[in-house]
Amino acid sequence: MPASRYTYLGPEGTFTEAALRTLPEAATRELVPMVSVPAALDAVRTGEAAAALVPIENSVEGGVTATLDELATGEPLMIYREVILPIAFALLVRPGTRLEDVKTVTGHPVAQPQVRKWLAGHLPDAVWESSASNADGARLVREGRYDGAFAGEFAAATYDLEPLVTDIHDARNAETRFVLAGRPARPAARTGRDRTSLVVWLGDDHPGALLELLQEFAVRGVNLMRIESRPTGEGMGRYCFSVDCEGHISDRRVGEALMGLKRTFPRVRFLGSYPQAGAEDEVARPRPGGAGRPGTTDGDFASAAEWLARCQDGRA
Repeated sequence: MPASRYTYLGPEGTFTEAALRTLPEAATRELVPMVSVPAALDAVRTGEAAAALVPIENSVEGGVTATLDELATGEPLMIYREVILPIAFALLVRPGTRLEDVKTVTGHPVAQPQVRKWLAGHLPDAVWESSASNADGARLVREGRYDGAFAGEFAAATYDLEPLVTDIHDARNAETRFVLAGRPARPAARTGRDRTSLVVWLGDDHPGALLELLQEFAVRGVNLMRIESRPTGEGMGRYCFSVDCEGHISDRRVGEALMGLKRTFPRVRFLGSYPQAGAEDEVARPRPGGAGRPGTTDGDFASAAEWLARCQDGRA
């Protein structure tokens, strides 16, 4: 049944699958690998799956453009959960392969910047060719297409390979963030440690257009966690902005920022408010409204609204 099915960027053995299996509900779902991010999300749009887990951001390479673009276009989807997974690669090879035998290597394009220095130091003459995913690269090594693949060490057994070198990473503490996306519905409940995601399209190109977008957040004390531009496909110089901010849509400051964006810009797509990864493990008491700066709590906004009402009634 679609309600019990989750899709993910496959094939089996990807970091995305490893991230998905950290979710408690994954144990009771049918997990279906898909050939691409668009395919995983389209399965949700067509009702073939209840949700899809896809990578959206890497601490080394930045945003995963395939996911950002897919969430910004087509039938709307919403994000309900996020998972952050530490990333370290292993060089997977066919049994008996020595390091000096490795002349061709493969992996997902996002993996290359994370192992570039290691390659230069240990396999400077190896030729890199990108694959659809790290696990798909392992499959291609099994088939003899390449000598080695950079993938998770856990993928070795799935593809009958050996981890020749493990714990490969140019940047220590590298992480990838994944999001669980489903069809639009009521956002997840506020936890006090939340993230809100959206896409904003600028109207016309004029000085200060981006500043106008940023001010909607700044004047309300809403902290941005990520912002990046993506081409709309409507011509050179036409961009939209993918934005993550701290807080939940039910926080007054966040809700008013979204209303300001809706008033000011021609198109805004709300992608969801959801708990930040690890929020359920926080022992600290959530801050009121999720805010930290004076004047930005829900109580501050309510007090200001009451003051305005008194002014309008002549009672100030």
